[in-house]
Amino acid sequence: MSLMTVDEVAEFLGVKDVRVIRLEREHLLRAADKDDDGNPLFDQTDVEKYKEIAQRLGGI
Repeated sequence: MSLMTVDEVAEFLGVKDVRVIRLEREHLLRAADKDDDGNPLFDQTDVEKYKEIAQRLGGI
């Protein structure tokens, strides 16, 4: 399992980091773990699946 930071996810999805945090808070993108500072870390596979589904539904 490869973990991605909020910044990496934001870059991959083409959105701002605050959008990624909101997606996690709203349980639309589930954090797999937390870093030492308490920031969410995301499984790369989950992020890729989220992007695919979001694109099918009309965008992120």
